[in-house]
Amino acid sequence: MYKFIKALLICAFIVSAIGWLSSNSSSHSDQSAQTKPATYKSEDYVGSDTCKDCHEDQFKAFGHTSHAQLTKLGSWKDKVTGCESCHGPGKAHIEEGDPKKIISFKNKSSKEISETCLTCHAGREEHNNFRRGEHWRNDIGCTDCHSTHSEPRGRQLAASNVFVSPANAQKPGLADLKLLKNSEPQLCLSCHSEAKHQFNLPFHHKVLEGAMKCSDCHNPHGGFELKQTRLATGADAACLKCHADKQGPFVYEHAPVKTDGCISCHTPHGSSNPRLLITSRVAQLCLTCHSSAHGVGAEEPAGPQHNLNAQYANCTNCHMRIHGSRTSPVFFR
Repeated sequence: MYKFIKALLICAFIVSAIGWLSSNSSSHSDQSAQTKPATYKSEDYVGSDTCKDCHEDQFKAFGHTSHAQLTKLGSWKDKVTGCESCHGPGKAHIEEGDPKKIISFKNKSSKEISETCLTCHAGREEHNNFRRGEHWRNDIGCTDCHSTHSEPRGRQLAASNVFVSPANAQKPGLADLKLLKNSEPQLCLSCHSEAKHQFNLPFHHKVLEGAMKCSDCHNPHGGFELKQTRLATGADAACLKCHADKQGPFVYEHAPVKTDGCISCHTPHGSSNPRLLITSRVAQLCLTCHSSAHGVGAEEPAGPQHNLNAQYANCTNCHMRIHGSRTSPVFFR
C-alpha cells in the first residue's frame, strides 16, 4: 500500500512539473514576442537632415559629436546612423506629425536608455559588464554621465599646469572626451562624495589636480571586482600600471602583498601618512603582524628582539625590499 501511494505521489509531481514547464515556456515566448524589437524597412528612414527642419538646435548640438561622424567610417556603411539610429525611423513621424511615432527618451527609465546605448556599445571589454555593475543596479544610466546632444565648447585649455596630460589638458569642470557632461573627477565626486575629502588629505593620488582620472583605476561601466576596480591581470593590476617597480614575481614574496595586495598597507585615495600608509609609523604597521605575541602559526616570523629605539625606529631602514626580494628572505637590500 505504501509503495502504491508513493508511486501516485511521484506521478502527480511529474504531471504538475510538466504543466508548470509548459505554462512557463509559453509565457516566456509571449514575453519574448512582446520585447522583440520592431523591424523596419529601409524606406522608413529619412535621414538626419530631415530632422533638422524642426529640431535645428538639437541637430547643431549633435552635429559635432563622434556619433555624427559615423557616416564617414567605412565600417558603418549600410548601417543606420544619425538621429534615427537611436530615435528610430522618422517617416511616419514626419508624415503624421505624431510625437508617438518616434522614440522619445524623456519618459524612459535609466535602464531602458542604457539598453539603447548598449545595442552599439556592447561587445567591447570596457562595456561588457555594465549590467553587472553598481551603476546599473542603482539605476544610473548612460545619459546620467554622457550627453548625446553635447553643446560645442571649443578648446578650453588649462593654462597653469606644468605637466600637461590628456587628463588635465582642459579646465576643471569641462570635458569634451567621450561626451561627458562634466570633467571626470567632478562628475564622479558629485555622487561619490565620501571620496572627496580623501583626495584633500596631505598625501593623495593627484586626481583633483588632473594628473590622473578615476577611470584609471575603476571601470565606471561595471566589472566583477569590488568597487569595479580594473583587476584583469592580478590583485593589484591598477596599482602596478604606475608602480611597476613593485611588480613581481619575486624569489621571496611578502605574504600580505601576495594575498591581500596593496590595500593591506596603503589607502588608495589619500592618507594623512606618507606613502598613503594606514598608520603613522612604519614600525607600527609592521608590528600589527610581526609582534612577538602574534600567534598566527609556526611559519609566521616573530617581531624584532631588539628595542624600537632610534636605530630601529623604521623597519625599512634594513628591510628595504618590503614588497618582495630576489636575493634576501628577510627583504634586505
